[in-house]
Amino acid sequence: MIRAQPVAVSVEGLTKAYGTIRALDGVSLTVGAGEIYGLLGPNGAGKTTLIRSLVGLVNPDAGTVTVLGRRLPDRTVLAEVGYMPQAPALYADLTVEENVRFFASVHDLDRRTGAQSAVDALELVDLTSRRRSVVATLSGGMRQRVSLACALVHRPRLLLLDEPTVGVDPQLRAELWQRFTTMSGEGTTIIVSSHVMDEAERCGRLGLVRFGRMLAEGTSAELRRLAGVERLEDAFLVLSESKS
Repeated sequence: MIRAQPVAVSVEGLTKAYGTIRALDGVSLTVGAGEIYGLLGPNGAGKTTLIRSLVGLVNPDAGTVTVLGRRLPDRTVLAEVGYMPQAPALYADLTVEENVRFFASVHDLDRRTGAQSAVDALELVDLTSRRRSVVATLSGGMRQRVSLACALVHRPRLLLLDEPTVGVDPQLRAELWQRFTTMSGEGTTIIVSSHVMDEAERCGRLGLVRFGRMLAEGTSAELRRLAGVERLEDAFLVLSESKS
């Protein structure tokens, strides 16, 4: 008998408007525990608003959000969620390690545990040798790694990544995705937004988003088959036209 995969995230009918602009228009989705789920769409599609809704930073006009079995708003769930925003939210005048340890303290890790967790997180993103570097001196790609370490330091069960590889070189992008895949295999649920098609191929399932609406969901192969094309990029275009 096959057991159903536990649900990590459930969104039902999520709607959010900013004035006359509907950033989200009745979005629904379900993400299983340990899954890598990709939100694929152009800039302005609503991906960031959706991710911010999952971490409680956006108050929707309608709909419900349930994260790790708790319906939002619920501040207790934040201890188990890691959030990496599109623009790194770091303290430029602090060192790499000081930034990561600060975020450990935000999640109420005691000093000793936080220090060790910071060491582990920096090792995970391959920044141990730069731990004493001031963030202001780092490249954009390095800052992305620090931001990821800050999101990982408390060992979250759910990791929300908003365009995590923007501005990074291809080698670093490949390294980060390798780490995401490893984490998924260890049980971490990952929701990642992107507009890069080759990254989308690395996700277990995809949600195609445009104009705040969910156009279609499925694996890359399922979406290509649904659209009757060979490339995911073409599938997105075909499904966008069919839903417009």
